[in-house]
Amino acid sequence: MPTFQFEAMDPAGKEIKDVIEAANEEEAQATIRGMGYYVTKISAKKARRGGEKKAAAGGGKGKAFVIGGVKSKELTMFTRQLSILQDAGLPILRSLKILEQQSKPGRLKNTLMDICEDIESGSTLSESMSKCPKVFDRLYVNMIKAGEAGGALEVILRRLAEFQEKSQSLKRKVKGAMVYPIVVVMVAVGILTFIMIKIVPAFEKIFKDFDAELPAMTQMLINISNWTSSYWFLIPVIPISIMLMVKLICKFKAGRMGWDLFMLKLPVFGQIVEKNIVARTTRTLGTLVASGVPILEALNITRETSGNAVFEQLYGRIYDSIREGESIAKPMREYSRTKFNLIALFFWTFFIPGVGALIYLTRATQRIIDDLVVNMIDVGEETGELDKMLYKVADNYDEEVDVLTESLVSLLEPLLIVVLGVIVGFIVIALFLPLVALIQKLS
Repeated sequence: MPTFQFEAMDPAGKEIKDVIEAANEEEAQATIRGMGYYVTKISAKKARRGGEKKAAAGGGKGKAFVIGGVKSKELTMFTRQLSILQDAGLPILRSLKILEQQSKPGRLKNTLMDICEDIESGSTLSESMSKCPKVFDRLYVNMIKAGEAGGALEVILRRLAEFQEKSQSLKRKVKGAMVYPIVVVMVAVGILTFIMIKIVPAFEKIFKDFDAELPAMTQMLINISNWTSSYWFLIPVIPISIMLMVKLICKFKAGRMGWDLFMLKLPVFGQIVEKNIVARTTRTLGTLVASGVPILEALNITRETSGNAVFEQLYGRIYDSIREGESIAKPMREYSRTKFNLIALFFWTFFIPGVGALIYLTRATQRIIDDLVVNMIDVGEETGELDKMLYKVADNYDEEVDVLTESLVSLLEPLLIVVLGVIVGFIVIALFLPLVALIQKLS
């Protein structure tokens, strides 16, 4: 059985060096962890043949080939584990090596290897992370940098982990609420397509054999069936084409602004999007301010991570106003009212023909930040507790998003049932009207 030489740390932080026999490296690590130790280094004592020999000589540090980035859930777990290790008093390099050894092969493990090498060569943690923008964004790097400058890295990591966990929780709730209606719509479209392609043509053949005069409803249904049978491939092509058109328009700055305005002004769903962004941006800003990041840098990071062109413009104007000596509350109140946008009007007219333009005109100049948020931020600036007020705003809007999401689901369920009932009823009536007429004629 192969022998592995390892270095580890016990719960008290004492370094342990020993050897262990195991079938493979994974089993050896599992055995060491079962002894209550944190593995920091492990390598095979005897070299193997071929590729195994290289892996043993490298101490298991060969990088795996990966495509894509790091999942948010994985990064959140890493942040939480790193904060726990820092709270326990372990040096940052040892903490990173422990997490690197325990990570599965992938982008995060490769990145941790690079960070460990940079730190060993004299770089700080924030400098090392800034070289990996695909894994650690500006928000993450700047918070780590503030923690290093203030000598409170473990506190910053804990705040960062809490911020990521709450953001993930909010995303899961919104996505989970959308699963049911999307699945129902897809199944309904599949069933209706099958009826149009297979069932309706069979009835049409019966009607032709009897040379019956068809009612207007039946003729309309047959026309729809003939179109579906001839152009069924357009059913998936049309939504995909619309998505590509929207993405192409959003490539331009004005187009992205128009689309984001369209999303914010939608009834019910637009409120969810708006309150979700307000909750995320205020929590981001509050976390950065509490971590000691300068207010201008914090606003710039918040603007970049908002994910919506309307809010990016708002925080950009707040940034400019603060550079001129203003507070946050005043420009936020002044610039939170949106203006009429021609591209947003196009989207309303395209997706909701007829009444879409009228609905948009009634909502075009509504504010995207409520007075409650502005007043709470104003109080926070006056009392010197801006971060706490921003956290309260974020918590309040998280709850409102939960309520609105549940309301949307409650509204969609009966609406989908009514719509499907109307469609099925139309099909049944359209097919049975000629049959009733034929039966009466035969009688």
